[in-house]
Amino acid sequence: VQLQASGGGVVQTGGSLRLSCAASGRTFSNYDMDWAWLRQAPGKEREVVAAMYLSGGSTYYSDSVKGRFTISRDNAKTTVYLQMNTLKPEDTAVYYCASRPSSRIPVVHTLPSSYDYWGQGTLVTVSS
Repeated sequence: VQLQASGGGVVQTGGSLRLSCAASGRTFSNYDMDWAWLRQAPGKEREVVAAMYLSGGSTYYSDSVKGRFTISRDNAKTTVYLQMNTLKPEDTAVYYCASRPSSRIPVVHTLPSSYDYWGQGTLVTVSS
């Protein structure tokens, strides 16, 4: 499985960005996967900021992004998005998408180690 993350860039405080994660290389349906967006800021550990079980019936957002970020999936494509609004300088980080074969148990996985497949990361810089 290959994941390709894109959409990062430089944005001013209060601005918005949408990250995309395109999946390829696997024969199963997109419906079989759980998804997450993670980020790693300089000197900090990688953290899950948003996660989704299968088609989004259950979602998770870290406290730091709740109400500002939205994870979603395009049902027609193997693409997952992270809409980021009202960005803050503390959102500056390398953002990664990740996925895992779903166990079909409706639990959202919030640990980075839970995910098997990773994109290459895309840098988001929020200027003050």
